[in-house]
Amino acid sequence: MAKSETPTTIKKYANRRLYNTGTSTYVTLEDLATMVKQGEDFLVFDAKTGDDITRSVLAQIIFEQENKAGQNLLPTTFLRQLIRFYGDSMQMVVPKYLERSIDMLTREQEKFRKQMTSTFSGTPFAPLEEHVRRNMELFERTFSMFKPFVPPRSGTAAPEPEKTPDASNAGDNNAGDNIEDLRRQMKEMQERLERMSKEPKKE
Repeated sequence: MAKSETPTTIKKYANRRLYNTGTSTYVTLEDLATMVKQGEDFLVFDAKTGDDITRSVLAQIIFEQENKAGQNLLPTTFLRQLIRFYGDSMQMVVPKYLERSIDMLTREQEKFRKQMTSTFSGTPFAPLEEHVRRNMELFERTFSMFKPFVPPRSGTAAPEPEKTPDASNAGDNNAGDNIEDLRRQMKEMQERLERMSKEPKKE
């Protein structure tokens, strides 16, 4: 069947049941996960208030998928770092960075699959390593664009050229810590990929 260009409307009732208005049937989070995997778009609304709760429902789907044995996609270090970004000065950059990263992986996933399943390739993880490098470069360029524009604290005079660093630089230092943490995580991921690419293939 051809997919509809209009997102399917899902209503969530007070009893936590989800109703698919397109098929006039009740559905589960697992059903919605299947719809996502099949490329079918949908929006979820609270049946009582009419509020769009799509984001929270998608988060619930991810939570359920992560709790299934052998299906973990989100490393603990990634989740910890993601939590640290909430309320941080870098919070406005993270969504676009993650969106660009997953979009690039999605567009190149077929190439990754072929490379990883090829018996003639000596470095099946090479494309993924290059993907990691490009993401790191993108993040560093984005960060350099925002770092110079950290606003001064309210109620304080403009800093003098030779002023000694003090607590007013705390936000800048936190941002530096965050980028260093992410840089280390990306480096560790790249090193793991390189080690895996060098392991002898099983017959």
